[in-house]
Amino acid sequence: MVLDTSSGGLSWMIDQAAGARSYRFGTEAPPARIPAMTNDIGAIFEQAGCEGALRVESLDDGAAFGFHPDEPVVLASVAKVLIALEAETWFADGRLDPREPVTLPAADRTLGPTGISLFEDDAVVSWRDMVVLMLTISDNHTTDALLRRVGVDSVNATAARLGLGNTVLVSDLRTMIDSLAQDLGRADWADLLTWTATLSEAEMARVDELLPSTRALDPARGTRSTPREMTRLLRLLWADQAGPAAACARVRSVLGKQLTRHRLAGGFRRPVRVAAKSGSLVGVVRNEIGVIAYPDGSRYAAAVFTRSRPGADDAAINTAIGSAAARAVATLRGEAAPDL
Repeated sequence: MVLDTSSGGLSWMIDQAAGARSYRFGTEAPPARIPAMTNDIGAIFEQAGCEGALRVESLDDGAAFGFHPDEPVVLASVAKVLIALEAETWFADGRLDPREPVTLPAADRTLGPTGISLFEDDAVVSWRDMVVLMLTISDNHTTDALLRRVGVDSVNATAARLGLGNTVLVSDLRTMIDSLAQDLGRADWADLLTWTATLSEAEMARVDELLPSTRALDPARGTRSTPREMTRLLRLLWADQAGPAAACARVRSVLGKQLTRHRLAGGFRRPVRVAAKSGSLVGVVRNEIGVIAYPDGSRYAAAVFTRSRPGADDAAINTAIGSAAARAVATLRGEAAPDL
């Protein structure tokens, strides 16, 4: 079962990331605090009406806290971080001119709630500006344009090179969105929307029951990863080890400009800074990964993934993502959980 917090898999861990130096408890939380903090984080997800998986890792000494850290999860738009890294790597090594203007025809739009997905006219955008749109407002159409250029296989090869063995990009977004409809017996997303407009409340409830079993929402069949692998990706990006230094720096910079501020960032107050990428899918999946930077120079990679029934309280789950990350970071810092 996906993210089953009621199973025997509910566990806590302090672990050593590959390549990190030996970790010793000092100012960090003593081991005795970890089981209690695990219960607190489990309660945060339960009270918000979702299941959750989380991993937070210090980028300074490798100390980490995990709650189902190896649970397979659906990435949703969090996958755009990998796509951005691939595109920026192509820019850095000369395979693709980042300033090249690209025409995106109005007749060929990938569905999405923001950006060029909503445009009614042709748009001309450079490849590097597509990365900005993809990471700051999660633009789906520019994501698919970039994927058509660099290729799904290329992104997956990079994930494998980085040691992300459980991270797989299955398809572009248009294919994924249409697969949701096809698994519900419709031709594509547009056909699904037309069909559901005619359904009764009881019939729509039945559709909602079937939705979580579709391929795109199944972490065994859809675009997927684990919290551990996403914190590894962040660690490599922040260490300039995920690709060319210029590519890593640009991805870090643009992640810091993401418009969404009500998930991870909601768990921290200024002057703490958060650079992140969120992901959501049809009211079932809500995620975010990012790096939390403190004024004292300490940095923490966080990956939080949630799953709920359709119609769950969106605001409560968004808040839970930030609250769970904040409590995990506080544990690693040996501090009291923040009162937000």
